[in-house]
Amino acid sequence: MSKIEFHEITLDDKTWMDARFQEDDRNACEYTFANNFVWRKVYHVEVAEKYGCAIIRFEEEGVVMYSYPIGAGDRKKVIDELIEICREEERPLIMSPLSEADREQMLTWYPEQFLIQGDRSDYDYIYSREKLATLAGKKMHGKRNHIARFQDEDDWCYEELNDSNIEECRNMTYTWIKMRAEKWNEEMELEMSVLHEAFDHRKELGLVGGIIRKAGQIVAFSIGEPLNSDTYVVHFEKAFPDMQGAYPMINQQFVLHVCEDYTYVNREEDTGDPGLRKAKMSYYPEILLKKYVAISSDVIFADKDRNREEIHKIWETCFGDEAELVDFYLDKRMTEDNMLLICQDGHAVSMASFLDINVRDGEEWKPAKYVYAVATLPEYRGRGYAGKILKKAEEIFNMPLVLVPAEKELVGYYRKVGFTEAYPSERLLEKQDVPELFAAELNSYSVEEITAAEYKRIREQKLMRDGFIAWDEAAIRFAMDFNCFCGGRTVKVVWSDDISRDESAEDADILMYCPENENLHIIETTLSEEQFEKLLPELMAQTKTARLVYDREGIMVLSSDDKERQERLLADGYFALSLA
Repeated sequence: MSKIEFHEITLDDKTWMDARFQEDDRNACEYTFANNFVWRKVYHVEVAEKYGCAIIRFEEEGVVMYSYPIGAGDRKKVIDELIEICREEERPLIMSPLSEADREQMLTWYPEQFLIQGDRSDYDYIYSREKLATLAGKKMHGKRNHIARFQDEDDWCYEELNDSNIEECRNMTYTWIKMRAEKWNEEMELEMSVLHEAFDHRKELGLVGGIIRKAGQIVAFSIGEPLNSDTYVVHFEKAFPDMQGAYPMINQQFVLHVCEDYTYVNREEDTGDPGLRKAKMSYYPEILLKKYVAISSDVIFADKDRNREEIHKIWETCFGDEAELVDFYLDKRMTEDNMLLICQDGHAVSMASFLDINVRDGEEWKPAKYVYAVATLPEYRGRGYAGKILKKAEEIFNMPLVLVPAEKELVGYYRKVGFTEAYPSERLLEKQDVPELFAAELNSYSVEEITAAEYKRIREQKLMRDGFIAWDEAAIRFAMDFNCFCGGRTVKVVWSDDISRDESAEDADILMYCPENENLHIIETTLSEEQFEKLLPELMAQTKTARLVYDREGIMVLSSDDKERQERLLADGYFALSLA
């Protein structure tokens, strides 16, 4: 087998690479020759043709990566050869970007061999061309207002970018840089160098540009090209930030003048920048195009359909839960990138789930992952599989991991893996021999049904502090449904007297509970012990329980980023709703 021979991308590669791109007809922004050419110096782009496919090799932060094979050739042969090359060079094969269809194909061709993960920062924003051109509807009212202010004085015009104005446009970027001096960074510097590559080679690359003048001065421009049969891609767009309406104006005018033959406009990704994400979302994309990275790995993401039977076996063997409960979790909470597996002997043998949470840090929320359902089949224990999964999760998620050991005996194990105790478990409340129910006590409160949104609001209103761990509404809804599935109930307790603990808060509390044999387990509540005194007789009579128990589980945290601060936050904070 002859190895794939790569060479630095040049303009001479355009014809044959364009043919491969056209065969795929993809709508991801990376799939144009021009995009790869103008970024060639930044990412050390090299290309090759093998088995009827184009392959792009590039570097990102010193890591060698490859495109998914492009074109109508034999993609599997290409990937097989890339696997062999990387094996000989003792490094993982990393391919990016992959589409949804590519992900499915990889899972079929190479089961248990690749960790395939989406990266929200890399998703493309694809809009209806008509929506961008007309800005119709209430949601676009603000955009229309900005454009109207830009047009208040009839001193503007749109022009095609051409030989007569390109140097003027280039000079406009230097002024733009000065206006952004306070926010300037290395990434912006690189983008500027790439933009000027586009200026230099726009004709050879087939790039089309448009500019907006106001009072004779260029104040905005846009550059793009056809991406596939129905989508146009905008690679660059710049406008003076202090001029109201300049950005929405160039956005609309470029679409009106250049994209009339296309159904969609791809405006590329947001790179994780919060301001850019907000701006792109404000135009309400028709498609948020998910793109994946595939990395050869023995720790992989579980697939709900392909791995369901294996997950059932691990879960039921290790936790003793019924199949219905496992399916309840998998159907409602499992996604394509929140459960990791290790496979041996052709099947999954170790697993762990990683659910999104947020930790309150002053006035900010910091993302973290709650680790749930860590398990290894008995015959495969002692090989370090669970620890390997947890270390891989810390690497790929790049945020703190929080867990509650299922048993006290596991605390020592998690310490060895790298977790530290953020705060210990404690019994918050325990009551037995509750007195008889008195009718007078029924007059001070009412018990009502509660929605997940209400539960979340009251929970955060009454319990919020530094280190508070928050679940989103979907997770809380699952916790409520799961508790109901297990025979419990979640309610709102509304008080009619003066025993509410927080006069500034609404006069209601949350209560999630589940009876088990003679014990009434309180999963979470904002009720004080005094309030329980009023509520317990009726509650325990209804549930036919004789003993109430409310524990706060001990938390452990694994974080390589400001570990001491994470531990302090969690030690001072609040976490009770551990199954969500």
